[in-house]
Amino acid sequence: MVNAVRSGESQRSVAQRFGVSLSVVQRWVQRAGDKPLVKVNWRDRPSGPSVPGNHTPPEIENLVLDTRRSLRHESLLGEYGAVAIHQELVATHPELAIPSVRTIGRILERHGVVDKTKRLRHPAPPRGWYLPEVAEQRAELDQFDIVEGLKIKNGPLVEVLNGISLLGRLAVTFVAETMNTLQVRRCLCKHWQEVGLPSYAQFDNDTIFQGPHQHRDIIGSVIRMCLDLGVIPVFVPPRECGFQAVIENYNGLWQTKVWARFHHPSIEALQTQSAHYVAAHRIRTAVHRESIPQRRPFPEHWTLDLAQPLQGTMIFLRRTTDRGNVFLLGRSFFVNSQWLHRLVRCEVDLVHHQIRFYQLRRRAPQEQPLINEITYHIAKYSFQK
Repeated sequence: MVNAVRSGESQRSVAQRFGVSLSVVQRWVQRAGDKPLVKVNWRDRPSGPSVPGNHTPPEIENLVLDTRRSLRHESLLGEYGAVAIHQELVATHPELAIPSVRTIGRILERHGVVDKTKRLRHPAPPRGWYLPEVAEQRAELDQFDIVEGLKIKNGPLVEVLNGISLLGRLAVTFVAETMNTLQVRRCLCKHWQEVGLPSYAQFDNDTIFQGPHQHRDIIGSVIRMCLDLGVIPVFVPPRECGFQAVIENYNGLWQTKVWARFHHPSIEALQTQSAHYVAAHRIRTAVHRESIPQRRPFPEHWTLDLAQPLQGTMIFLRRTTDRGNVFLLGRSFFVNSQWLHRLVRCEVDLVHHQIRFYQLRRRAPQEQPLINEITYHIAKYSFQK
């Protein structure tokens, strides 16, 4: 088109011959000017101006950088951030259009002169990091929790005992009108008879699991059953998030996919629907159980004798107070005066009558040194069923 116009043809006839508008021909003729066609830049250009209207002039950016440099070395307050630079420029250069504090901050960030670095996010610790055997996938841990406050329309209140293994995602759900201590023991025995015994069983600090809290040295029947079966009971810290995350997630799934999704005319219908969901959940998560530690078989002809002496180990995860103490089994135990408001793993050894305290840090989960060890004899009393 430009060559045709330079040959003497009118721009309008060139536009008609090439099937474009007159303005297109005029734009390319103006772009070419008097330059030879081989030296003309024919590439497309943005429709806007070459310099954006909100672009800070280079001289202002240099002034901002110079001001920061001088404030850093000469300021009596030692402040040389965006706010201090803005205040200094307003005071010393009233004739200039001083950029805003946010714009000054972007200038500093663009030139890489910001002292504050981005937040460093540490990788999450492995599952069960507070138990070395579980973290190394040499032992399995089952988590259990009770869901309360569910009401069938025109029917009874129901309570749900949910459980799921930490490594293998092996889920189980029991639905009953009342989930008391006896019912919990029966449910745990039924589940473990079917799938085998784990190395650890984790609970919250509910009295159903742990026993009454108003007396010292009380060991509930659920703990006694775990100890008699060789399962180490683990109790999470009160009011701490994260340790029960897997079971809490399963609680939410069950309530969304079973309880809220269907209408349940009776508790039997709810149990049936829940069993279907648990079976489907186990099929979906079967891949997680291909390389997990083997469970121990449930002993045959086993019966629970609640009056026999206690044997085994209990684990309490606790956070120390401002004096370095922890509360468990209705007592206060001194741990360490240098480990305040920090997590500890308290291992109650009922065979050797000791409590061992280990440091716990999420940033260094593999480092769990022993910080204290005390003698502890649990008070003997007649257990009442």
